[in-house]
Amino acid sequence: MKQSFLLICLLSLLVACNGTAKKTAQEAAVQPVNLILDTDLGPDYDDVGAMAVMHALADSGYVNILATLSSNHDESVIPCIDVLNTYFNRPDIILGAPKSEGGVTMTSGHKIKWTEVLPTKYPHKTKKTSDAPDAVQVYRKILSSQPDNSVVICTVGFFTNLKDLLLSAGDEYSPLSGKELVEKKVKRLVSMAGFFPQGREFNVYCDTPASKVVAEQWPTEIVFSGFEIGDVILTGKKLVASDIDNSPVKDTYAQCFAEGDPDGRQSWDHTAVLVAVKGYEPYFDVERGTFSIIDNEGTNSWTPDAAGKHLRLIEKLPPAQMVGIIENYMMHQPSSK
Repeated sequence: MKQSFLLICLLSLLVACNGTAKKTAQEAAVQPVNLILDTDLGPDYDDVGAMAVMHALADSGYVNILATLSSNHDESVIPCIDVLNTYFNRPDIILGAPKSEGGVTMTSGHKIKWTEVLPTKYPHKTKKTSDAPDAVQVYRKILSSQPDNSVVICTVGFFTNLKDLLLSAGDEYSPLSGKELVEKKVKRLVSMAGFFPQGREFNVYCDTPASKVVAEQWPTEIVFSGFEIGDVILTGKKLVASDIDNSPVKDTYAQCFAEGDPDGRQSWDHTAVLVAVKGYEPYFDVERGTFSIIDNEGTNSWTPDAAGKHLRLIEKLPPAQMVGIIENYMMHQPSSK
């Protein structure tokens, strides 16, 4: 009888321990990614779709959005970012914009500039990009307050802010230099940039000096979603054909589709956001190596290297399947408007 009692106790203890392990694994599986998005929103409209993907993933508990920053000096960018954050019920997400003299000022190339239309139709608080706080100060303040090795940065624009962050000195938020702060607090950088294995891509060549600094000095792992990845994933048709109304995401795609892109728009930025939040598996394969800027025109090269700290995405799922995954996120609507 005594042996039976001991056996029952032992089994109860094993069940309890197993339950605790399962609970811990489940909690870890839904632990949201702490994300900072750095976007050049404006020259192209795939940034809008990428932000819709990000907010859909946030509503599903996959990501905690720490800040949304502009790498573009154009005065309409931050108002549009603010419009999208507000539409998805996150009007208080921290904003930031570049304050350095270098970098890029670039707006929509469409006849009707959607970047000017959105702020006239949808609520937002920030009137122009230059009204937003300094992106470098935002980075330093947020990073200094986060646990070590916990923040994922996703850049789907120019490297201007990241260069300025790396070169920043200690301040009231942290005595660490920018590079030291990144090394301590950032888990990885995911970037829509580059053309692989070699080429010249927009986000890189628009601010070549900044791209070179980041490629050479960024201290953590960088995952690159190259031009060739998003170029074959055409999204937006399902959204534009839907009965969704009063949506800045649909409005942007519908307006731009009217001027072209009848088969959908490339999903360059969407892929970077998806990978930043959910990882590259099961969507893509990767190759490890070194990304380099090889001339003053922003041409990049790629050197495979098992010990390199850069990774580039390689197509795995067929583009049509990726279209379905991304468009489902783009169709997501906020619970209340």
